Amino acid sequence: MVETRKEPEKDNPADASRRSFLKVMMALGVGAVTIAVARGAIQNLIPQSVGTSSFPTLTLVNATTGAPIKTNDLTVNNPAAVIFDYPLQNEPNFLLRLGDSSGNDVAISPYNVQIPATGGTFKSPGGVGPYKSVVSSSAVCQHLGCTPPSIHFYKPGTTIPNHPGHSGSANTGFINCNCHGSTYDPYKGFSVVTGPTKSPLPSVILAWDSSSDTYAVNSMVGPTIYGHSDDLSGGNPLSSSSQADVTTISD
Repeated sequence: MVETRKEPEKDNPADASRRSFLKVMMALGVGAVTIAVARGAIQNLIPQSVGTSSFPTLTLVNATTGAPIKTNDLTVNNPAAVIFDYPLQNEPNFLLRLGDSSGNDVAISPYNVQIPATGGTFKSPGGVGPYKSVVSSSAVCQHLGCTPPSIHFYKPGTTIPNHPGHSGSANTGFINCNCHGSTYDPYKGFSVVTGPTKSPLPSVILAWDSSSDTYAVNSMVGPTIYGHSDDLSGGNPLSSSSQADVTTISD
């Protein structure tokens, strides 16, 4: 008896095409899930950039009492660091009432400040207040980001550690960073006196209301705050939209 063998059924071209399509869609689905999970993990690892859209105008107030800062609250040539955060949290700025070696207010004029790192210049805002002696700048060293009390103001005539050429009578009033020795001149727009910094401290623009003898901050000028590509991003907004708290840090 001769065995009759059946020929295997050939795939229907439409069925084969359908199966291929389903395989591709399944692969794409798995890939999409994998990509979504990976993206979520990366976003959790890398903090999202936050900040503010513009420089706020804030009244400077005593952090303890909440009362607006007045001229008599500021000591001429105060050796302690009087600071406030701006424009973001954890971005300290100096608030200085500058004077001469006898403790008399010195009027601070706008100054064409050089930026050694770029060769550019900018004009500092000068002093405000009844004697035009109140100025402000970032308190973050432009070299490697040290903050008060490591960086602080040495009033005229005092000794700056490890700076014999700018101490005693040679010290006309400098901001010095004890981390690596960078020195800035607040009487000349916080310009660079000695390295290793290659950038001056960014200046803070203050406004003074003569009728109430109060101070406000409204912007900054100069190089970008150390560690930022943009002064307004990379940190958390201030907790208040109307005032900036002023505190004092002793050595």
